[in-house]
Amino acid sequence: MPTRIFPAVGDADAARSLTTLLSQLPDAEPVTPVTDSTQLVDALGRLAAESVDELPEVVVVHERIGPVPALELVRDVALRFPAVGVILVTTDASPGLFAAAMDSGARGLVTLPLDYEELASRVQAVARWSVGVRRHLGHGGDVFTGVGGTVVTVSGAKGGVGATLTAVQLALAAQASGRSTALVDMDLQTGDIASYLDVQFRRSVVDLAAITDISPRILAEAVFRHDTGVALLLAPGEGERGEEVTDRAARQIVTALRSRYEVVVVDCGAQLGGAGAAVVETADTALLVTTPDVVAVRGAKRAVRMWDRLQIRKAEETTVVVNRHSRATEIQPALIQKITGTAMATTTIPAHFKELQAAVDAGRVHALDAKGAVRQATWALAGELGLVKTPEGTERRHGRARGAVRGGDRGSVGFRRRRE
Repeated sequence: MPTRIFPAVGDADAARSLTTLLSQLPDAEPVTPVTDSTQLVDALGRLAAESVDELPEVVVVHERIGPVPALELVRDVALRFPAVGVILVTTDASPGLFAAAMDSGARGLVTLPLDYEELASRVQAVARWSVGVRRHLGHGGDVFTGVGGTVVTVSGAKGGVGATLTAVQLALAAQASGRSTALVDMDLQTGDIASYLDVQFRRSVVDLAAITDISPRILAEAVFRHDTGVALLLAPGEGERGEEVTDRAARQIVTALRSRYEVVVVDCGAQLGGAGAAVVETADTALLVTTPDVVAVRGAKRAVRMWDRLQIRKAEETTVVVNRHSRATEIQPALIQKITGTAMATTTIPAHFKELQAAVDAGRVHALDAKGAVRQATWALAGELGLVKTPEGTERRHGRARGAVRGGDRGSVGFRRRRE
């Protein structure tokens, strides 16, 4: 049986050189190279959706792949597609890089300039390992074969517009429909999810920040299982500790959650730091909550422009949700869309604070009246976003099409700097 090899090379000349050499290997079947990390993970995801047997035995990642750094891409592929062997091609043959590559999940390392014998030896060894893993796990093994769960971020145009309440209700709606759901408080200094749900906790997102390999057991110890079934990963009680969560740590945490839960809802708050920017960039859907007033709408426009300048997310890839909507207000969703240049959620959340006040004060927003206008609207929004499991088992995607660039596979964010 030929060895299927998936090259991932950003440079055209390097891609031609690598493909030519791979095609000369015995029983090798290299496919057309992908040019960036997004294409690689998307392609593997489509194959895995059909069957784990459709996945290539070997993926070869060039060190100059982008936009996600090579080692992070190796880690992502190893986590999502554990039956695929990854080889890193690099000019650095130092013991430090070798150890880092192995820690990231690579099964081999080949140095540049490429040597036929070395490449052939590594590919054959990794292919045998991949075949062995599939044979071992082929009967009832727990093989994760999907591209991961859906990640939705909820950010506020400014403080007090209702981003946290929206995030909580979206998570509750997804969980209630039968989807395993995690709710993450990435508003690291002023997160309020614990107060909204009246929970006491010891662990927080900070406890995962320094861990380079987040296993299911470690993840289970960090999350808090709420009575509703939603898994909570909360902001630290000491706001200053939020600085320990770097953008790289945030991506790893969300990747780990994505691999274990069907839906991951992240409350990013109104202040954007490096960690929040990384999560917004990697999300499948990024929501920006605003209220229909001049100050909030200006805040939404400012946030959208900042995300675009920092290459975190384009305006058309952002979905604005209007909270406290009323037909009597002068600023309506169509005007907000024109001002911000974003997509707009069809569902708006009405201005009915009285039905919320008692639940918010008691820390029981999960116990809102099912017939209340706010809960019905936020749960309808969850359905619009495709977070709610439908009776037919089908799933709608909101915003970008399924075949488009998935947010979870977007490049790593370089906060305060632009990518080359």
